[in-house]
Amino acid sequence: MKMLMINLLILISLSLDAQVITVYDLSCEYKKDPIGIGTSQPRLGWKIKSPERNVMQASYQINVATDPKFSKNGIVWESGNVSSGESILVGYKGISLEPGTRYFWHIKVWDNNSKESKWSEPAFFETGLWNAADWKAQWIEPVQDTTQYIAGPFIRKEVSLDKKISSARAYITSHGLYQFYINGEKVGDMVLTPGWTSYNKRLQYQVYDVTNLLQQGKNAFGAMLGDGWYRGPLGWVSSWGIYGKTLGLLAQIHIQYTDGSEETVGTNSSWRSTKDGPIIEDGIYDGEKYDARKEMPGWSKAGFDDSKWQPVHVASYDNKILIASQNAPMQKIQELKPIKIFKTPNGTLVADMGQNMVGWIRLKVKGQSGQTVTVRHAEVLDKYGEFYTKNLRAASASLKYTLKGNGVEVYEPHFTFMGFRYVALNNYPGELTKDDITGVVVHSDMAVSGSFACSDSLVNQLQHNIQWGQKGNFLDVPTDCPQRDERLGWTGDAQAFCRTAAFNMDVAPFFTKWLKDLAADQYADGQVPFVIPDVLKNNSGTSAGWGDVSTIAPWTMYKVYGDTQILKNQYESMKAYVDYIHKKAGDNYIWKNGSVFGDWLYYKPKIENHTEPDGYTNPDMIATAFYAYSAKLVSRAAGVLNNKEDEKTYNDIFEKVKEAFNKNYVTEEGRVFSDSQTGYVLALMFDLLPDGLRQNATKYLVDDIKRRGNHLSTGFLGTPYLCHVLSENGQTSVAYDLLLQQTFPSWLYPVKMGATTIWERWDGEKTDSTFQDEGMNSFNHYAYGAIGDWMYRVVAGIEIGSAGYKKIIIQPHPDRRLTYAKALYESVYGAIASAWKIKDGNLMFDVTIPGNTTATIRLPSTQIDKIKESGRDLSAAFKNVKQSGNDVEIEVGSGTYNFIYPASFVSK
Repeated sequence: MKMLMINLLILISLSLDAQVITVYDLSCEYKKDPIGIGTSQPRLGWKIKSPERNVMQASYQINVATDPKFSKNGIVWESGNVSSGESILVGYKGISLEPGTRYFWHIKVWDNNSKESKWSEPAFFETGLWNAADWKAQWIEPVQDTTQYIAGPFIRKEVSLDKKISSARAYITSHGLYQFYINGEKVGDMVLTPGWTSYNKRLQYQVYDVTNLLQQGKNAFGAMLGDGWYRGPLGWVSSWGIYGKTLGLLAQIHIQYTDGSEETVGTNSSWRSTKDGPIIEDGIYDGEKYDARKEMPGWSKAGFDDSKWQPVHVASYDNKILIASQNAPMQKIQELKPIKIFKTPNGTLVADMGQNMVGWIRLKVKGQSGQTVTVRHAEVLDKYGEFYTKNLRAASASLKYTLKGNGVEVYEPHFTFMGFRYVALNNYPGELTKDDITGVVVHSDMAVSGSFACSDSLVNQLQHNIQWGQKGNFLDVPTDCPQRDERLGWTGDAQAFCRTAAFNMDVAPFFTKWLKDLAADQYADGQVPFVIPDVLKNNSGTSAGWGDVSTIAPWTMYKVYGDTQILKNQYESMKAYVDYIHKKAGDNYIWKNGSVFGDWLYYKPKIENHTEPDGYTNPDMIATAFYAYSAKLVSRAAGVLNNKEDEKTYNDIFEKVKEAFNKNYVTEEGRVFSDSQTGYVLALMFDLLPDGLRQNATKYLVDDIKRRGNHLSTGFLGTPYLCHVLSENGQTSVAYDLLLQQTFPSWLYPVKMGATTIWERWDGEKTDSTFQDEGMNSFNHYAYGAIGDWMYRVVAGIEIGSAGYKKIIIQPHPDRRLTYAKALYESVYGAIASAWKIKDGNLMFDVTIPGNTTATIRLPSTQIDKIKESGRDLSAAFKNVKQSGNDVEIEVGSGTYNFIYPASFVSK
């Protein structure tokens, strides 16, 4: 009996433990245990989970301390029990934080059932250097030429550390790119540091924990520098040295000893440099030339003879522009092996990586000293199976490696990246095997946040291509292409894709950083340059749909992440842009000459099909539509920020632009000027039509699609919204027609042609295997991948109810042409899942809602009495259920739900 009672108590205890709410995934400024944050008031976030349904956070308590045990003397903030459901971006409210200091924090929460969590495992954040005065080091510049294509200089310094080391941090930045070494080991796993910002206004520095790299006694510090974006050629005009013509380094190593004393080692006049190293030449566009015979073994180790090296020059720059790294760091994310090695008909040795990727290759080679292997990169082969590089334009995108000749040598470049699927090798000694080549995939280290899959393998490949397009183009800035002599932060591409990007990956830090550069490079009159950072300068201006990234991206990031701070950061920039347009448009509220690029790369038929209409849309109409939309977004942002006066002012502008738009561009029957798909899409998406004309305008749009045999004709500005407009106006079936279309122009045409990323042009490669305009034909160009947003939000049905997904809407739109679709999205509150499938005449829905959120689930084409949830009648399982037309709406809290009902009403 006693044993039975003990077992019963154990079971009760286990049952109670199973019901305890859990806190997990702690973050600071979106990052896990960040080192070197650039704010004295960091924002903290966490997620909660419980096996029970309908769990909400009722209150929380945060402790922050200087030690992980949270001793009384170490506490810097105890929040106390705060009655609040906030769990994202909760501001620190303790005493002033110190720069260069690590702080630990943990949290416990109480839920709406008065259940209390355990204290979370401790997390930490570490502050950076906030003030120019915190930098004791000096800028140093190695001996170098100030002409184009110089060798990569090396810098070094030896110091003696006589005490036992407790901890050490390195704070480093550069003019150009750097790799830093301590005692022969590369510091950190970041690449292409310090990244790309508007260097003359904002320069990032990185912080590294280098405790384990230092030793008591002699230590050596070394750095390699490369041209990068700072000094190398940028833009198709082949300009170079845009930010400066001299490379430089700023490094400060802060050391704490076990006896409590401290020491700082920084760059100064005592460091030495040489330009006679193995990196003969490097550049973003042209690649790298490396002569292994010129390597200097041990150059970054203590005891190396640097007597022939020269003293560095100490330079003076304004350290007020230094900022802690805000973006996710660029890193080597994954590796690929070739799927095939072959020779082309003309005898070129080629390795096929099987995926259009961005980064570089690691090469293993064995040969004679002085032998040079050339590696070229290409995205595609031509129709004859030959290596095709014409679309790279002036970018040579190649590596030249000269062997030192002492056995197997391993080489990978230092200060460049390429976009490629194929590599061609000239003068490779011996037989090339798959083991000799490794593809190193490089991009900003953004956590994967979303996945989508369905029963159509071509659509799944499309999703794959969208994700790889994002990988290849999110390298510190959202580039337009990663392979040719461009690779710039085009604003229009980012505007089109930012919502899809946020589904695929956590892009909050990425866009937070890049949008600050946008504000920094925005012109005094409010114009937004074509590219950010603004390196085109003489060619820049603003264009509708491009400049509007200044309003669309901040609003999108706010909606996705619930981050009001990004609206505060960008608000003046948003206003300035709309104010510029307002001034240009004048009293008639029509923005003339505001669209430089129009609906970029809209469909144009072959010249022999002269009777077929193209997709042209009037540029002034495009500009006026975006004028209205950006004014509306500024009004909404003002509302969130509680600026009632601006909210009214910019809403009034929207209404007046809307009135002018209808007067100038819309007929009484609802035909929109140009009678193009993009014209109707923008008018409908931006709410520019009277309610009574929306149905007619939708019909005209659908008629055009049908006349074209279920094909789109939109470009960069119409395409992101096309399927959304159709779905929002009762034409989801037509949107599916477009998604599943396999012939040109369509999303699946490139897939059928073997694409592994998104193309710049609908017909980058034609059906006869010839190519479009070689002057502008990228095979990795993410803008058209914006369809991914519709796949997540409509096919799978994951939609934002309130900012940050605090309120979620699950509203999938099944279609019989698919037998299932599923999506998973890791929101700031936790995982949201929506999956449906058609089986045995039934529709089955599986939905997961994270803790501390609520959701409205809309089940399409059914009735309440036909639905069961986990085997129960719906009305018995839920209190908040209602019939809404042909759909059923259910209000739920957190938990996993399983619905099933007859599928007789599903379209087609």
